[in-house]
Amino acid sequence: MGRKLDALFGRNLKADKFKPTVNLAISRLAVLKNQRQARLKQARSDVLQLLQLGHHQRALLRVEHVIKDQNMLDVYEEIEGYCNLLIERVHLIAQERECPEELKEAASGLLYAASRCGDFPEIRSILTSRFGKEFAARSIELRNNCSVNPQIIKKLSTRMPSLESRMKVLEEIASENNIILQLEEVSAVTDELRIVKLNRILACRWAEKLKMLHNVTNARSQRDE
Repeated sequence: MGRKLDALFGRNLKADKFKPTVNLAISRLAVLKNQRQARLKQARSDVLQLLQLGHHQRALLRVEHVIKDQNMLDVYEEIEGYCNLLIERVHLIAQERECPEELKEAASGLLYAASRCGDFPEIRSILTSRFGKEFAARSIELRNNCSVNPQIIKKLSTRMPSLESRMKVLEEIASENNIILQLEEVSAVTDELRIVKLNRILACRWAEKLKMLHNVTNARSQRDE
C-alpha cells in the first residue's frame, strides 16, 4: 500500500537519480563559495582602507558587508554538510516515506536555505517531491517543529547585523592591522544609532496606544447606538 501511495503522489526515489542531483548542488557550492570568499576579501579590504584613512564611522557601516558575506559562507558550509549527509543516507531515504528523524535537520535546513538563496532549485524540488509539500512548507515557512537549525535562520536573516556584532568585527580588523580605533567617533555613531532605535520603539508604542484608543472609542460609539 505504501509503494502504491508513493507512486500515486510521485514520491518514489531512485538513488541513481538522487545522488547526481545532490552532487550537482555540491559542485555549484564550490563555485559559490569561491565567489563569496572573493567578496568577503574585498569587503574586509574596504573596511581596512577606511580605517587607515581615519574614516571609522564609514568603516562601521561598511563592516555590515563583511558580516553578511561571512554568514553566507557559513551557510554554504552547512549546506554542503547536509548534502553529504543525504548522499550517505540515500538508501534510508528511499526506504522511508516520511523524513527520518536523523535527517530532519538536514532536509529542513536545505529546503529553508534553498528558498532563501535561490541557488539550489533542484534540491528544493527533489526534497519536496520525496517528503511532501506539507513538510517542505513547514520548513520554508518556519512552522512549529520545522527542525531548521536556528543558526541558519540567523545567518540568512535580512536584518542589519547588531551594533555589537559590527563593533566586534571592526575591532578584530583594527587589531589585526595594529590600528587604534577612534572610540570617540565610533561612540558618536553608536549613540546616534541608539537614538534612532529608541525613536522607532517610541513611535511603535505611540501607534499602539492610538490604535487602542481608536478601538475603545469605536466600542463606546457602538454601545451608544
